[in-house]
Amino acid sequence: MTASSTSPAPLRLLAVHAHPDDESSKGAATMAKYAAAGVEVMVATCTDGSRGDIQNPAVEGEPHPQRDMAGARRLEMDRAAKILGISQRWLGFVDSGLPEGDPLPPLPGGSFATLPLHHAAAPLVRLVRSFRPHVILSYDENGGYPHPDHIMAHKVAVEAFEAAGDPDRYPGAGEPWEPRKLYYDRAFSPERFRALHFALEEAGLQSPYAERLAAWLESDAEGHTPPPAAHPTTTQVDCGDFFEVRDDALRAHRTQVDPLGFFFAVSADMQRRVWPWEDYSLIKSRVHSELPETDLFAGLR
Repeated sequence: MTASSTSPAPLRLLAVHAHPDDESSKGAATMAKYAAAGVEVMVATCTDGSRGDIQNPAVEGEPHPQRDMAGARRLEMDRAAKILGISQRWLGFVDSGLPEGDPLPPLPGGSFATLPLHHAAAPLVRLVRSFRPHVILSYDENGGYPHPDHIMAHKVAVEAFEAAGDPDRYPGAGEPWEPRKLYYDRAFSPERFRALHFALEEAGLQSPYAERLAAWLESDAEGHTPPPAAHPTTTQVDCGDFFEVRDDALRAHRTQVDPLGFFFAVSADMQRRVWPWEDYSLIKSRVHSELPETDLFAGLR
């Protein structure tokens, strides 16, 4: 796969993520594949990750993340970006944390998810106008899962996609640029989890997806299928050759990712055999392409 020789400049992809580490657990193999093929790939990280808890038992007790979680995660992000072969920019907002309790406590004042949309989206609009991506990747309305920062990341990505090309919106944020395609990531695709689950069972191996699938089945009145997706898969990028790169990038986020945990429970070889794709839903397009797609840049080459 190569960028079209008729393109006046390399194709560009911008992925909008809530926290450092999200880029490595959602769409990382896709980004690594495109970067290796000459596409300019950038991650916009909305928050500093300062309110993340340590998820890796091997890191508990280390002084740096205890003293300065944001600083530790900045170093982790730098390593992950180098592994993936991409560039990365911080949008400069403070992690909102994941509230717990009943009733839920209010989010910390001034954190990303509490901000007015025009305030939260302005740095991303400026970045879109300077980087000039053809494709933007984001989360769905639920944020992929309902973390306040993920939901706000969705909102600012949609706002930037719509507003960056309009010279009357966000004046002073650079020359207008209109991205061509907007996708939502489907990293938590039930179809993928189900395929991997049954492949593991057939091989006599323990499945890490059993509990998740059971919850989906319980929510289904008929008791036999996961709930339908609000945005079904339209686009599958075959990126199995980059699963090890993705896993290395994930392990770089060592405060947040247990190398013996969920993300590494299924070998890359089995994933390549069963589900060698990363899944996306095309939400808006300003160019024509035939569905289903196998390329985020379909219609642009």
